[in-house]
Amino acid sequence: MSRIEFFFDCSSPWTYLAFESVQEVAAHPQVDLQWRPILVGGIFNKVNPSVYENRANPVPAKQRYYQKDLQDWAEYAGVQIGAPPVFPVNSVKVMRGAFVALEEGLLVPYARLAFQRYWSELRDISQTDEVTAIAADAGLDVDAFWAKIESQPYKDKLRDNTEELMSRGGFGSPTYFIDGEDMLFGNDRIMLLKHKLFSA
Repeated sequence: MSRIEFFFDCSSPWTYLAFESVQEVAAHPQVDLQWRPILVGGIFNKVNPSVYENRANPVPAKQRYYQKDLQDWAEYAGVQIGAPPVFPVNSVKVMRGAFVALEEGLLVPYARLAFQRYWSELRDISQTDEVTAIAADAGLDVDAFWAKIESQPYKDKLRDNTEELMSRGGFGSPTYFIDGEDMLFGNDRIMLLKHKLFSA
């Protein structure tokens, strides 16, 4: 049995792609996939500020290719990724809510709805009504959901996961660890992840 930790934030388009692609890995009987919600903006602020520098001063040719590459990957993964009018988005409430979904065994439908609402429907998932709709559509009790994500323990869960990823050398989303040690980063490392897990 291989243990895979999937550190993720729904505010990243590349993480949306990885989330869908890793489902095949998660379904394998010899894989224990553990979902680890994080706040990627906190990581950028502390250890990877170059992300903001690149956004402020993009290289035109690279930016054009970036958009093409993203759409190529979206077609490959079978998802729709647009350009949300609010970007970057404050995903803190949605990502705290992921812990509630985990407890209820609803992480995958919850996260998929969050990704779709932001990247496909281009909604502002920082807004209370949008977060409420995601929770309700995933099958969560909305009142209990809000009571939990506004409490200190759930704030701590998100902060602790984010701090842990940085302490282990992570710098963004999506990040994976195989059996606690072998770190991989990025949507395009799913193929490498599969190779490491299944080619031996």
